[in-house]
Amino acid sequence: MKEGLVHHSDRGIQYCSAEYQQIHQKHNVRCSMTDGYDCYQNALAERVNGILKNEYLIRKPDDIEQAKIMVDESVRMYNQRRPHLSLEYKTPDEVHRAFV
Repeated sequence: MKEGLVHHSDRGIQYCSAEYQQIHQKHNVRCSMTDGYDCYQNALAERVNGILKNEYLIRKPDDIEQAKIMVDESVRMYNQRRPHLSLEYKTPDEVHRAFV
């Protein structure tokens, strides 16, 4: 399912500004921000982004289409094939399916 682009950030003043939000709206970008200034939420997002950039996206894409494919494959590997210590060596998909 294609849901469009999501931009995750903390609640920094620059990200909450009306001008910045209007740019997102203009380009149909959905904003995602941490709830109630919970630093742990942003830390989790940063960790996931770091893993994707440093472990899965090991070479620079040639163009935007290739970048989309690489990110999609990386997210799929992270969720479906990578066991997580914090999930008792299960993948995120395995844990999610257990609660559905």
